[in-house]
Amino acid sequence: MHIFLSLEIKKPLFNSLIAMEKTLVIIKPGTIQRGYIGEIIQRFEKKGLQLCGMKMIQLDEKILLEHYAHLAHRPFFGRIKDAMMITPVIVCCWKGIDAIRIVRAMAGVTNGRDAAPGTIRGDYSVSVQENIVHASDSPETAAIELKRFFNDNEIFDYKQHQLDFLYANDEI
Repeated sequence: MHIFLSLEIKKPLFNSLIAMEKTLVIIKPGTIQRGYIGEIIQRFEKKGLQLCGMKMIQLDEKILLEHYAHLAHRPFFGRIKDAMMITPVIVCCWKGIDAIRIVRAMAGVTNGRDAAPGTIRGDYSVSVQENIVHASDSPETAAIELKRFFNDNEIFDYKQHQLDFLYANDEI
């Protein structure tokens, strides 16, 4: 009696490594005042995103006019500007596969009253303005925003030893 085993070798889904995205998250003044800094950072860490840069900065009118240029003509811009300068903010660079999409999904919709429970805004916000975090909305925006808030030497690339436990071997 002969037993033959057939081994099927599967090709990886991807021919090369998937690019890790970097994205900006701003922890807003209201979040800092309410003492939720650690909880917000912990959510991104628990998801498996890698923190590559973080610092506390005081925003001023010049940087806010640049950052929110798309809203500067709106009647509520003065309110946004004032709220964003009440205290310093914490800017973070997070990295991972599909990091931009993941962060946006975790943040929830802009208006905290409409955000789903389980999202950051759904759990911590009841406001359209005091909505806990800012998150980049596209790769192009993320690149611009990261350059706006970080110097090259403030964003770090380092091996995250848990990657093998976060992604399948054909994803990294």
